[in-house]
Amino acid sequence: MTTPHRHDVLIIGGGPAGAAAGHWLARAGRDAVIVEKKTFPREKTCGDGLTPRAVTQIQAMGLEEQVAANHHRYDGLRCIAHGKTLEMTWPEHPVHPSYGYVVRRRDLDTMVAAEAVTRGATLLQATEALRPILRDGLLAGAVVKDKETGEEREIHARYVVIADGSLSRFGRALGNQRDKRLPQGMAIRGYFESPMHDEPWIESALDVRDRNGDAMPGYGWIFPCGDGTINVGIGLLSTFRGWRDINTSYLMKEWAATAPEHWGIDPEAMLGEATGGRLPMAGSINPKSGPTWIAIGDAAGSINPFNGEGIDYAYETGRMAASLLVEALETGSSMPLSRYPDLLEEEYGLYFRVARAFAIVIGQPELMAQLTRVGVQSQSLMEWVLRIMANLLRPDELGPAELAYKAVARIARIAPERIPA
Repeated sequence: MTTPHRHDVLIIGGGPAGAAAGHWLARAGRDAVIVEKKTFPREKTCGDGLTPRAVTQIQAMGLEEQVAANHHRYDGLRCIAHGKTLEMTWPEHPVHPSYGYVVRRRDLDTMVAAEAVTRGATLLQATEALRPILRDGLLAGAVVKDKETGEEREIHARYVVIADGSLSRFGRALGNQRDKRLPQGMAIRGYFESPMHDEPWIESALDVRDRNGDAMPGYGWIFPCGDGTINVGIGLLSTFRGWRDINTSYLMKEWAATAPEHWGIDPEAMLGEATGGRLPMAGSINPKSGPTWIAIGDAAGSINPFNGEGIDYAYETGRMAASLLVEALETGSSMPLSRYPDLLEEEYGLYFRVARAFAIVIGQPELMAQLTRVGVQSQSLMEWVLRIMANLLRPDELGPAELAYKAVARIARIAPERIPA
């Protein structure tokens, strides 16, 4: 019998995290193969916004020129709540730029995956990872299925990257589970035509009401795509009482009908069906790694509980994982992978603790209403909040961030709701 070819790394999923990992592995000269169950271009439920942190990773991969030439750049956030409107530019930062882009995921993911291939990675589209291959108790690859032919075959690799998104069926097959004590998000979005499609602001509404004037849970967003359309969506967290029983289609319909008039939205003219899903947040998926595998992006719960943002963390964790895998391959030891949880804690630990505490506050409508009423009265206060929420604090501001965490934790204890499973 011939010995099957063994790749350096098999990557399950070709989204932001998987494609970024493939890019950095191939760039280091490693044999990386990415399996993606869909065929590019394909749609994904997302706000489509690239924050400054995400732009930093786009720059590092050499893609900003392509993004800038074809997609909409924006300068900051317009926040609307309780009749007040604040426009806040992205803050100056020593590492990250002070601007972002809006790029539809069908375009963004295609672009990054193509760049990984250009660097030398192998991309197998319409190929679904069905189940793990275990050898002596260690993950050694996956059985995959060509969705066009129905053929099943084995792909062997020294290491496996799990990047198959928020549902992460492959991760669950290995025993990965979400910590139900931590927040989970739920969001839905659709596209509309708008004369304001090239606005320099993405917009967030913290006081969302239906057509009867009754408050609705969650927050609404509108992101201008620059191509004649806007991305309109609404999201909420599992800290909201009774969130499982909420009809997100109703929320979406009412939000589209009551969104600020300047967007010119026709609520009856959505471009295609609205799509939604659930999002594991704040690093809530564990374990993050094993002797021969590592989980990244949404498959590791690397989503911002403040705003549901996940693209930048997908790129960052993909790059981080690739660095550890290159080290493991060069040294012939899997020990570097054991450092991954500590690296995540060092990079995101404080931030996710602040976010988890604040998620409890967000889930209390009365308390959140009081805080937003106070917040929108102060431009400087909201600019500070923007820096915290977007994880754009400078190194010299981490001390105040620790104080912010303690303050938010105290507020959260006013209404100590248990996060529903």
